[in-house]
Amino acid sequence: MLREGLLLVGVGLGAGVLGAVLLRRLIVSQLFGVGAFDPAVLAGVTVVLAAASLLACLGPARRATRVDPVIALGQQ
Repeated sequence: MLREGLLLVGVGLGAGVLGAVLLRRLIVSQLFGVGAFDPAVLAGVTVVLAAASLLACLGPARRATRVDPVIALGQQ
């Protein structure tokens, strides 16, 4: 469950970074005091979003490990 969530997070982060790089001319007018392709800002935002996503995925993953598979399959 955690792997599936983090796979989606990785795809989303990759698409977001690619979009930011491709659309940097468009977003440069929205930025103040930061370059359009500042690696420190891109890395910082990526790390913060990845950490938040990891924390969001950990709750359901921990809950899923506590359920007995026989009971979970028997309820369907």
